[in-house]
Amino acid sequence: MAATKTSTEGIFQSVLVNYLVSQARTVEASVNRALWALLERNERLASEVFLNEPRINEMEIVIDEHAIRMLRQGNLADTEVRLIVATLKINNDLERMGDLAVNLSERAISLSAMGEVPIPVELEPMATAVRAMVSKCLGALIYQNVDLATLVLESDDVVDQYRDHLFESLLSGMTLNPSLAAPNLHYVLASRHLERIADHATNIAEDILFWIRGLEVRHGRAKQIEITAEDSLAAGTL
Repeated sequence: MAATKTSTEGIFQSVLVNYLVSQARTVEASVNRALWALLERNERLASEVFLNEPRINEMEIVIDEHAIRMLRQGNLADTEVRLIVATLKINNDLERMGDLAVNLSERAISLSAMGEVPIPVELEPMATAVRAMVSKCLGALIYQNVDLATLVLESDDVVDQYRDHLFESLLSGMTLNPSLAAPNLHYVLASRHLERIADHATNIAEDILFWIRGLEVRHGRAKQIEITAEDSLAAGTL
């Protein structure tokens, strides 16, 4: 009987992880389409993102229900509890990334209707950096790879720097040429959406580290743990 229960629990865990990976793949595809739609101001790609949104929303509900079903079984090991907790949080971040992909697509459609407007120089490298973070997040999730998750955390500051430079450039452009106010405003909003996608990717990476290693790295706690360990080592207490 015990062996049967263990086998059943393993199946539930595998199904949960598979659901989560499938959701992550769908969200990554939506984000990538939205990024290309924005850079190319392509309405067709933007429309494909809208079509994906219902599937993402439905999968969010399915994953939450499956995770809650596992919680109700009780007698869970620490690793199982961490998986469920991380899944619920990652699932929410993935759904929000899907929403932001829709927002980016709306910006792309609005910009496509404005004719030929200059594309900010910083937009493409910022989009590339965000795309890389999302891709590494998916890799960290699929392979349960803490190194990839750590790389995501290290990339967040780069995206923030692109956002700051982009905002300053767009604001300056609106001041020098008022006719650019409307398109530049859309690009400002797009840069905010990109930053938020990067933030959600960072959240997911943190939750993967919690799931795999039991590490709580939010709000700079990982750095504080590292400093404390170094101080203890120097004092000869480790």
